[in-house]
Amino acid sequence: MIDVYLLSGFLGSGKTSLLLHTIGQLKEQGKKPAVLMNEFGALPFDSNAVEGEGDIPLKELLEGCICCTGSEKTEAQLQGLLEENEDIDVILIETTGAAHPVEALDAVYSPLFADRLNVKGIITVADAKRWLEREGLTPQIRALFMEQIRHAHLLIANKVDLLTEEEIATVTMGLSNFNETAPIIQTVGAKVDFSFIEKLLNTPKRRTNASIVSGKGLPLSSKLLTFTESVDKEEFENWVQSLPSTVYRMKGYVPVKGSSKPLLFQYAYGMVNWLPEYVKMDPRLVIIGEGIDGIEFVASDEDLS
Repeated sequence: MIDVYLLSGFLGSGKTSLLLHTIGQLKEQGKKPAVLMNEFGALPFDSNAVEGEGDIPLKELLEGCICCTGSEKTEAQLQGLLEENEDIDVILIETTGAAHPVEALDAVYSPLFADRLNVKGIITVADAKRWLEREGLTPQIRALFMEQIRHAHLLIANKVDLLTEEEIATVTMGLSNFNETAPIIQTVGAKVDFSFIEKLLNTPKRRTNASIVSGKGLPLSSKLLTFTESVDKEEFENWVQSLPSTVYRMKGYVPVKGSSKPLLFQYAYGMVNWLPEYVKMDPRLVIIGEGIDGIEFVASDEDLS
């Protein structure tokens, strides 16, 4: 499976700097990274910087957000990377600063290639100075800024060179109180050893000092369910509605009794949606949420008979 890292963070936080540093380190390790970049405008400013790094497989998503109407385009671009480059070791996805991290992650989790990609987590680059000045942001922008931080698996507190030691301590404490599970790394210019990122995302650490704060585990995870038999549609919907509120999204292809092909199923914010699928897809469903390891669908005895 190919490791996938999703780089999140507000506009101007330093995501592209982190991306370029990471590309260089992966190349030094003899690994082949590929990049998917989401730029909000029509011109690929940041993508041009990646192209300057040499022979790096690159796909772009312009004039749209990876997490909204761009979801299908994201799936197509990832499929293109996988089909055109058989020797990829790592995929780095940089979202636009306007992307909500949960929905961006949802765009990456496709049942088409869920068994080929190993999503390691969301790395959010937080502008340390902007954190201190966040009350000056408009309510809508501040909410997005905070959501990007809240859902991170790993936090990069960037631009600490602009702060005093007391301010750095305030930022670190504030971030750790807001997101209790994410390790925090303080950086200048978003420079960080990628092997350290790998280590933090693979192995939970205990709290050590003001620079690195880790916690109890990763807040968001995914689970792949497969089906060997067709299900009763009403019973399946009742099961979906019984799931805890920590299940945020589901999407995939569910084999339903009476249908010759699995139906496309999507769930978000308590709402379910079924769509016909005209090509026979593998019957499997991706679940995204918190604490979802034990979730399984088991048909009733009457249904099995």
